[in-house]
Amino acid sequence: MPAHILQEPISSSYSATTTVTAPPSGGLQNGEKLEKTAHHLAEDIRPEMKEDIYDPTYQDEEGPPPKLEYVWRNIILMALLHVGALYGITLVPSCKYHTWIWAYLYYVISALGITAGAHRLWSHRTYKARLPLRVFLIIANTMAFQNDVYEWARDHRAHHKFSETHADPHNSRRGFFFSHVGWLLVRKHPAVKEKGGLLDMSDLKAEKLVMFQRRYYKPGLLLMCFILPTLVPWYFWGETFRHSLFVATFLRYAVVLNATWLVNSAAHLYGYRPYDKNISSRENILVSMGAVGEGFHNYHHAFPYDYSASEYRWHINFTTFFIDCMAAIGLAYDRKKVSSASVLARIKRTGDGSYKSG
Repeated sequence: MPAHILQEPISSSYSATTTVTAPPSGGLQNGEKLEKTAHHLAEDIRPEMKEDIYDPTYQDEEGPPPKLEYVWRNIILMALLHVGALYGITLVPSCKYHTWIWAYLYYVISALGITAGAHRLWSHRTYKARLPLRVFLIIANTMAFQNDVYEWARDHRAHHKFSETHADPHNSRRGFFFSHVGWLLVRKHPAVKEKGGLLDMSDLKAEKLVMFQRRYYKPGLLLMCFILPTLVPWYFWGETFRHSLFVATFLRYAVVLNATWLVNSAAHLYGYRPYDKNISSRENILVSMGAVGEGFHNYHHAFPYDYSASEYRWHINFTTFFIDCMAAIGLAYDRKKVSSASVLARIKRTGDGSYKSG
C-alpha cells in the first residue's frame, strides 16, 4: 500500500500469540530460494500444517489446455441470483430499516464464516478455537453458502500451494472474469482435481464438526442462506415477502459472494506488492473493506500462517478484530503472528519498493 499504519503490540490482556522470526539475513546459501525459507518457517510455526505453503517446484505441463466444459446449471443459477440481486437494489429504498440492519448483520456474520472460519481457522490453522466459537463459525459459514468448509479449504490450500498454475482452482493468469466467478461456471481443470486430491486433509477429516456440516450441507444451506433470512423480516416486523426475498436474501448473498471473489480476482491483479514482487497477489484496501480484512493479499501469500492475514492487525481488518475479541474472552487462542524481523527481511529481499512504515 502507499502508506501503512503501524499498530501497537498486542496488549497483555489478550491470550498469547506465537511469533516466528526469520533466519538471519545472511542465513541463505547461494541459490537458495526464499520459498524454502518460508516453508521452514511454516514448519516451525505450525508443525502440523504444510499444505498451504507455495511449492515452487510445480510447473504446468506443456501442451494445449483442455477444452472448457460449461456447467450450465451453475451458469443459469448464478445469472438468476444476480438478476434477483439487481432487482433487490431497486427495492432497498422502500425496505423497512429493520430489514437493512438484518441484511447487513447477516452479511457480516456470513463473511466471518468465510474469513475467520473457512479461511484463517480451517484452511490455514493460524489460530485455535474452542467449541462454542467453532460452532458459531460453522453456522456462519453455512449462511455464506460457498461450499462446505472441507471443500473450501481443499481448494484454498491448492490455491496457495500451486498458485498461478493450472492446479490453482481460480488461477488469475486466466483473467479477471475466470478468477472472479468463471472458475465456478466450468469444470475444474484436470490439474486441480489431481493436485487437490493429493493434499493432506486429515486434519479436517478428523474434525467431527466439519464432517457434520459436510454431511448435512444441502439442507443446512437451504435453511441458513435462503429460508431463515427471508422469513425473519417477513414474520417478525411485517416486511413484505418480496423485499425479504430480494433484499435480505438475494442481494445480501450476491454481495457476500462478490466480496469474497474479489480477493481471488482484484487482489491478484490490482494493487501493490510490498512483501514479494515475484507473486501476483496484491495489497488492495478496497477489497479489504468489502471482505472484512482479506485484501492484504500480498502479505497473506507471503505469510499464509499469520492469523491476521496482514501486518497491521485491526487496520481495515474486522476479521482480526473479531478473532482478538474471541481471544479476549478465551474462545480463541494460539494465534500465529509473524515477527517484524521476518516481515522486514522479506521486504528487503523481494519487495517492490512500495512499502512505507509509519
